Amino acid sequence: MGEKKSEFGVIFAIVNNGFADDAMLVAREAGARGGTIIRARGSSNIGVDKKYGLTITPEKEVLMIVANEGIKDAIMDAIYRESIKNSAMKAVVFSLPVNETFGLKYD
Repeated sequence: MGEKKSEFGVIFAIVNNGFADDAMLVAREAGARGGTIIRARGSSNIGVDKKYGLTITPEKEVLMIVANEGIKDAIMDAIYRESIKNSAMKAVVFSLPVNETFGLKYD
């Protein structure tokens, strides 16, 4: 049996609190149709902030976008580039394959 490549992927953009709407705006410009924003709280190992000189902001937002594989990379790149322009956003962006979907129409 051959592997079947998924038609969709889910993009996760973890950003500092208050920046998910900014990330969604550039994602839409790159072809995303919508997303879901989840409030989250980050954590790290004790002392990692001092060791690496980081300021850990525990309040986060997670933007989840299900996107067609054909536009997924463009959306991820747009979010990451926005986080470079707006350093307070502190985006971490990654994706995972989606095996099955119900209720999505990507015509």
